[in-house]
Amino acid sequence: MKVKTIRTTLTIPKELLEATDKAVLEGKAKSRNDFVVQALKRELVAQRRAEIDAALAEMARDPDYQAEVLKIEAEFATAQWEALQLGESPR
Repeated sequence: MKVKTIRTTLTIPKELLEATDKAVLEGKAKSRNDFVVQALKRELVAQRRAEIDAALAEMARDPDYQAEVLKIEAEFATAQWEALQLGESPR
């Protein structure tokens, strides 16, 4: 299935365009367009990772969340111990 594309125009610094053309000539991308698409995808992934990292950091600072984690760990402690013992028993 073909990806739907939309044509657009970008205004970028001359140095970026020259560096992009050099990368294309070196075979790092098929075309200017391909290079820009790759760069946009990488940036969007990086931004999403930063959002996830920020959310995890917030959870680590949240005392209510931490209390809930400790409660869940306590509830599973017996089952984890039993599973460990079953895994270590000789057959």
